[in-house]
Amino acid sequence: MSEPKPSVGAVDGGSHPSSAAGRAELRRRWQALAVCLLVGFMTLLDVSIVNVALPSIERGIHASSADLSWVLSGYALTFGLTLIPAGVLGDLWGRRTVFLVGLCLFTAASAACGLAPTATVLVLARLVQGVGGGLLGPQISGLIQQMFSGAARARAFGYFGTTVGLATAAGPLAGGLLINAAGTDSGWRWVFFVNLPIGVLAFVLALRLIPRGVSAGAGGGGGAGARARPDAGRRMIDWVGVALLALGLVAILLPLVQERQWHGAAKWLLVPVGVLVLLGFVGWERRVTARARRTPLMDLSLFAIRCYTFGVTLGLLYFAGFTTVFFIFTLYLQSGLGYSALAAGLAITPFALGSAVSATVGGRWVAKAGRTVILVGLVAVLIGTALAAVAVHLMPGHDAGWATAGPLLVAGVGSGLVIAPNQSLALADVPLPRAGTAGGILQTGQRLGSSLGIACVSAVFFGRLGPGHDWAGAFQMGLLVALGFEAAALCCALADRRGSRKKPADKANCL
Repeated sequence: MSEPKPSVGAVDGGSHPSSAAGRAELRRRWQALAVCLLVGFMTLLDVSIVNVALPSIERGIHASSADLSWVLSGYALTFGLTLIPAGVLGDLWGRRTVFLVGLCLFTAASAACGLAPTATVLVLARLVQGVGGGLLGPQISGLIQQMFSGAARARAFGYFGTTVGLATAAGPLAGGLLINAAGTDSGWRWVFFVNLPIGVLAFVLALRLIPRGVSAGAGGGGGAGARARPDAGRRMIDWVGVALLALGLVAILLPLVQERQWHGAAKWLLVPVGVLVLLGFVGWERRVTARARRTPLMDLSLFAIRCYTFGVTLGLLYFAGFTTVFFIFTLYLQSGLGYSALAAGLAITPFALGSAVSATVGGRWVAKAGRTVILVGLVAVLIGTALAAVAVHLMPGHDAGWATAGPLLVAGVGSGLVIAPNQSLALADVPLPRAGTAGGILQTGQRLGSSLGIACVSAVFFGRLGPGHDWAGAFQMGLLVALGFEAAALCCALADRRGSRKKPADKANCL
């Protein structure tokens, strides 16, 4: 499979516009990318920044443990549920429009979170904030697909990978700094208020910089010559598909995100129920596609693209491994060793730095080396995670933060070579009119992987912790589970590479 022809106005990595108008358009698209990445950083930061704010929230508004759980899991749940419908809305109604709506909703919900007088109001505001974040996610990857092509697209996804790595790892540090500056009782409010100036600035810049031509039916980077989509007339939303997908994902995600709060084994019965509902959703989507009366919520033909299928699977497995490391590491440092929120955030900084540097390099390298970049990155992540477990075993005391700095740096470098290159390769053969839908499915897999990983790692972590409070042992056992998910992601990447060698037509995008 060859890469789809870039749309009108897309920037190619090998092009050198000679006219002043061409250079201005090129500069505008990179500026638009900067706005998208700023917004992406803001929404992803809210996944991790709240972790270190939980003690402050508990003291400030007397939140219960169930409330604190929903502050975290409620955002992740609605974020994940919104991604696929948001991708379809962007494909149909225009990514610029959905981007602006999602940004307004996210910013307003952030203000409501910061002003929340009670825990119930905070939880409700977090649910709405998750919807806003979910609306934004697919538009960012879709805009990258449409504004860039070739090496420029790989470089743009490299910057996106840097953003993902920084947002994931820098959240605890940013939260610690804000709480340290504003005080432990009300410092948590500034974790949300910090989104307000960013949101307002990004909205103003998005109105000016994001091309109006990136819209429904355009299928590309905009401009007068943009071609119309073949199904541009089918603009009805598949609401039955939305309902089935939401029910299925909720049934699977709820016992995962509430694993610690819902006692007993009965909650796991929801998982097979969710799988059955999702099978019904697949059947319904096939029926919608066959009748051709409306746009299906999930274009199942996307999974006929080998690189895309492997990319979604690899993303799910990798996010199940690497995101859980921060979850248990923060608990180990703060609850086990008595680190402050700021100190715990600083201990994770080496990962963020390594990821930031390597993601930019990986975005350039993937255009030449393909899947090899991801293989190298996964090996580095496995080595870094294993060395972190060894470091804690050798230095389980208060110096554990220093002992794990080197291993986390290695893991961060590896992570930067995985996330963005995988996203770039997974979407390489996706038709541009379906870029938003494909990006939504890809990110839904990542969110599902994170929830699955946290549930599995938490069960092992707290099971080992026990009444004896063996924090070091619990952290090491949790890392072993994370290593299992990371190793599975490596096997997936190896299988993709072997498959691409058997199909020379896929070599340009999959090796």
